[in-house]
Amino acid sequence: MCLIVLALHAHPLYPLVVAANRDEALARPSAPADFWPDADGLLAGRDEESGGTWMGVTRSGRFAALTNVRDGRPPEPLAPSRGGLVVRFLAGGDEPLAHARAVAAERVRRNGFNLLAGAGGRLAWVSNAGGGPAEVTPGVHAVSNAALDSPWPKSLRTAAGLRRVLEDGGAIDPEELFAILSDRRIAADDELPETGVPLEVERLLSAPFIVAPGYGTRSSTLLLAARDGRAELLERRFDTSFRESGTSRFELDFPGWNGRVETRFPSS
Repeated sequence: MCLIVLALHAHPLYPLVVAANRDEALARPSAPADFWPDADGLLAGRDEESGGTWMGVTRSGRFAALTNVRDGRPPEPLAPSRGGLVVRFLAGGDEPLAHARAVAAERVRRNGFNLLAGAGGRLAWVSNAGGGPAEVTPGVHAVSNAALDSPWPKSLRTAAGLRRVLEDGGAIDPEELFAILSDRRIAADDELPETGVPLEVERLLSAPFIVAPGYGTRSSTLLLAARDGRAELLERRFDTSFRESGTSRFELDFPGWNGRVETRFPSS
């Protein structure tokens, strides 16, 4: 993933709402979201090059997602797959913050990442680029290719869009979330972060939905975890011309997220 916006305990019907875009090289092969035959109850897309995933859930109520960190340095080709971190949390049973602390303590040289891991109504974040481990507080949050809640234009824009969707407190129409993720508007130059890439590249990467030569948004994924212990995961895919090529929808039991919490709409 290169953009994740989420609402944690910020809606009366949905303790967890996630909307995310996966940006990737057009030539990198991947399989669409489905239940994995070799991992009981795990639902995710699959990177067919490294075997990991960018976002997934399990029937036991676990959620994890990952973004890369962009700092202008070329990635280390021999570093372990970051997508394996998502699979490891989903296949395990430890609580989110403990898992994040264990990842932070590892002496493994990986390319830069942000990892979100959730279960039992709690969500943790950790990065190997100077952030976390920390428990994510209730509210609306966004993470792109920098630390959680860094004020990048795409993060601010999509977080504001998610808050608008949440406002009336009623059932959420997935198409409203897909619309937030489909925004191809490039940010103004004075809003752009400086991440060590050329200005023309920074411009292309500033849109929530990226369209660039050989690279861009390959899929958009939604997770709506409801208070009744059920969840809905939707994945919308795009071809190499960035046209919609199919949408998959899954319903599953998603326990652990139905506890009663104080509903609020904080600014964070």
